[in-house]
Amino acid sequence: MRTPAGKECRHYYEDYNRGRNIQECRLIKSNLESLPWRPQYCGRCAVPDILNANASPNLSLKLTVKPIALGLGRTLDIQASCLRHHIPIEDAFVGCPKCNAERPGLDVFWEALGTSDDE
Repeated sequence: MRTPAGKECRHYYEDYNRGRNIQECRLIKSNLESLPWRPQYCGRCAVPDILNANASPNLSLKLTVKPIALGLGRTLDIQASCLRHHIPIEDAFVGCPKCNAERPGLDVFWEALGTSDDE
């Protein structure tokens, strides 16, 4: 579904049918540690970009809205993990290193990148 910021995100939901006024981020809704979600957070959220870059079915994301010092602002903290290998992922745009190593065609791609860097 298209977010208020204009990006496609499968975790965003809105419903205006028959007088309803529902807007929610389902990643934050399922996270009890997070502060409440606001539509303006979609403008600076990296989750749609991560989902666009990494289509792994084993990717699990956790989004938390945290206050900045003295409560003057909010920051969006994204944590990624692999459901298959049960490990945290450092770069969610790239994905799980173990899942990437298991892909047979990816070795040729990485070798081609490695040889082009040496030249």
